[in-house]
Amino acid sequence: MSPTPRVRLGMVGGGEGAFIGQVHRLAANLDGHFELVCGAFSRNADNNTRTGAACGVASSRLYADWQSLLDGERALPADQRMQLLVIVTPNHLHVPISEAALAAGFHVFCEKPAALSLDEARGLEATWREHGGLYGLAHTYLGYPMVWQARAMVDAGALGRLRKIHVEYPQGWLGETLEAQGNKQAGWRTDPALAGPSGCMADIGTHAFGLAEFVSGQRVASLCASLGSHVDGRRLDDDGDVLLRTAEGASGTLMASQVSTGEENALKLRLYGEDGALEWRQMEPNSLVHRSRGAPMRVLRAGIDQPELVDAALSRLRLPGGHPEGYLEALANLYGNAATAIRRGDRGDIAGVPGMASGLRGMAFIEAVTQSQAGGSRWTDLPSID
Repeated sequence: MSPTPRVRLGMVGGGEGAFIGQVHRLAANLDGHFELVCGAFSRNADNNTRTGAACGVASSRLYADWQSLLDGERALPADQRMQLLVIVTPNHLHVPISEAALAAGFHVFCEKPAALSLDEARGLEATWREHGGLYGLAHTYLGYPMVWQARAMVDAGALGRLRKIHVEYPQGWLGETLEAQGNKQAGWRTDPALAGPSGCMADIGTHAFGLAEFVSGQRVASLCASLGSHVDGRRLDDDGDVLLRTAEGASGTLMASQVSTGEENALKLRLYGEDGALEWRQMEPNSLVHRSRGAPMRVLRAGIDQPELVDAALSRLRLPGGHPEGYLEALANLYGNAATAIRRGDRGDIAGVPGMASGLRGMAFIEAVTQSQAGGSRWTDLPSID
């Protein structure tokens, strides 16, 4: 039997010195599903050339910009051109590149948030529905096996009626004015023209929001937000606290901060129901704490040899218990789902991967957060995306 051909991958952004591009390349390579065949990695010609050479991309498939990449790849025979375009650029380019790629017949896997505004995201949705390609968002934390275990337990009623949702994502890396020191990652994330109307909430608050809705199975209906910038001269929020109410009656909090001194990537979710509770921490991703009424606390552990885990968790694991699987493996799970969908000839959503609905929900969250802040931290309903 001949080996299954690898899916042909292209990338825009992610040149030398860009953290997230290398992360995507490593994750895509992990399970052998993809071959990186082309790229427009950087607007700097030298950087673009060096990155292409380091990635083994042929010079003929190395493009100066994303428009040239789409034109060049579309001109190639169908069995040679890229199949999936990965977009790892600043936020302001997510929609223009996604729309052009979908219209040109390519599938898209994009970094989050999906857009700069909810209106822009709705335009992207219209393009996606018109052309029918696959679209996925890199909400990496939804690739963790124990996140799927937690979701399954909530669905099965292990917590009873949900009462409280608490999610937090503290980082400390923007505790000083890195944007004024030439740090490119800080530069675009604190620039409204490139990042959009929110800084911290768009960058990591959307991760916390998406995780909370995914695991709880509930939709946030309204919120009350207080955003701030603790660094003098910074134009976008670097910290925020949000009160939440879901349509199903649960209440909770969401905290996102990039000025929490000493913190790394301490994303944590806690859910409390009538009968039990769950707690998951991104920096200890192999453990899921389960508390039950009238019973001792237990810790479920990741591993293909763990009999208590559901199939949705086991299928995302590679190793027996005690062998850590982390961030790269979580993102690789999303890539694996994308490869399966492409090989099957699926259209629209990628099973197991956050897609257009998640993108719209994320933008509805950002819009409500910024409106609440502008209105003096008043309670604000999330815009409907239906």
